[in-house]
Amino acid sequence: MDVQLLLALALGIVTIVVLVLRTRLDAFVALLIAALVTGIVAGQAPLEIVTAITTGFGNTLASIGIVIGLGVGIGKILEVSGAANSLALAFLRIFGKGREPWAMGSVGALVSIPVFCDSGYVIMNPLARSIARVKRAGYVTLALALGCGMTLTHHMVPPTPGPLAVAGILGADLGALILGGLIFTILLLPIVIFYAKWMGPKLESSVSEEVRHAVYGTVAVGGGRSGTGHLERGPEGSGSHELSGGAHTSDAEDFTPDDPAVDLGTPPAGAKPHHVGALLGSLPLLIPLLLIVVNTVTGAIDQNAQGVLGGEYEPSAWVVPFAFVGNPVVALIIGVLLAVYLLLPRWTPRTKVQGWFAEAAASAGLILLITGAGGALGQVLRSSGVGDALAEAIAATPLPAFLVPFLIATLVRIAQGSGTVAMITAASVTAPLVTTLGIDPLVAALACTAGSMVFSYFNDSYFWVVTRFTGLEGTAALRGWSGITTAVWAGSIPLLFIANFVLG
Repeated sequence: MDVQLLLALALGIVTIVVLVLRTRLDAFVALLIAALVTGIVAGQAPLEIVTAITTGFGNTLASIGIVIGLGVGIGKILEVSGAANSLALAFLRIFGKGREPWAMGSVGALVSIPVFCDSGYVIMNPLARSIARVKRAGYVTLALALGCGMTLTHHMVPPTPGPLAVAGILGADLGALILGGLIFTILLLPIVIFYAKWMGPKLESSVSEEVRHAVYGTVAVGGGRSGTGHLERGPEGSGSHELSGGAHTSDAEDFTPDDPAVDLGTPPAGAKPHHVGALLGSLPLLIPLLLIVVNTVTGAIDQNAQGVLGGEYEPSAWVVPFAFVGNPVVALIIGVLLAVYLLLPRWTPRTKVQGWFAEAAASAGLILLITGAGGALGQVLRSSGVGDALAEAIAATPLPAFLVPFLIATLVRIAQGSGTVAMITAASVTAPLVTTLGIDPLVAALACTAGSMVFSYFNDSYFWVVTRFTGLEGTAALRGWSGITTAVWAGSIPLLFIANFVLG
């Protein structure tokens, strides 16, 4: 590889890491500056660099910006309506008593598809605490299973903004990425549960006294290797334990934590209390996903019938309706309409709903900017020739090409902490390689998202959310949370080899 182009790529990545870690600038500005540095060091004309940046930014947001905005809107309505909590309780009933870690991991994976994992964890953590209080042990196991279940879909399944951005940058089919991400999630979830059940009891005694009291109602004793902690009984000596909101339940009874729904407005006289069931609450999420997947499946069938292998083609007449309603923009518009008109009561003021959408848009704003900046960096890499040079260098090595985005995402994640930034950076750097090296875009996208899960620690905001709510500090936090995220990262490597063998 040409030394100048190699230096341009290296300085570009170093620029991102240094600016995010050592300055007051955020990832959006860091990516744009990295694009300028890369282009200049590569010898590209200054005005051409600016043109590449604006072109890459605009093209990326044109394909994915609307979808991200709609996706976070659906997530916000699920959150405020209480639908997310209803889905969690339904999973607990389905899995049954004694399988709470599986239920919590599955709940986390489901909720984190439309809801940012940080806020999703805050919403669902009271459920884990309620279960632990009834069982009088096992809070760390449940908390780890919940948090890492959320990590899986947050990193791998659209319409979470990170995977959406990766799909747009790499040109991967969105429906195929949804299916692929769900398959990876299902296969990696056992690793989450087994690690949580193995490590959780070891760390139960390390939970801070404040959190221990909040979870168990008094100081819990035990944990250790066996995980058989117990509660010191109150003065009454009864077997009942106070749950959130003042409710009581015996050890054998079911539990129902407070519904986290916010104030939905003043109901008219005589109106029944508003409650969203699990089936109804799942529709704004499941229907758009199904429409997108059906679009992908029917398109693949049509392409196979026409003898066309991927790329642009003219859909047959029978496919056009599926292609229309299964387009991510249309599918998520349908999801927003279902969320607003099925999950919210008719008396919710219009201003409240609009305010929630404004909050969702604000939370997605930086993600949109980072996504567009990632596309800008990718365009500079293409137009400057860095991408082609890197492809030629990789082709001359024994390293499987699909591992390049995986390793880049891994290194960037460890360096600066954000999984979203890591996967977008990896997609931007490797986008020029997809065609040249013959990497399947879906495999490249999965590699970017899987690589970004590695070793969540002090520079990751989600690390602090999980460990503070769980009451773990220092080495206990690293053994619990950093360990479980690294375990699923390692578990994804053989899955990527299989995916590349099947699709590559």
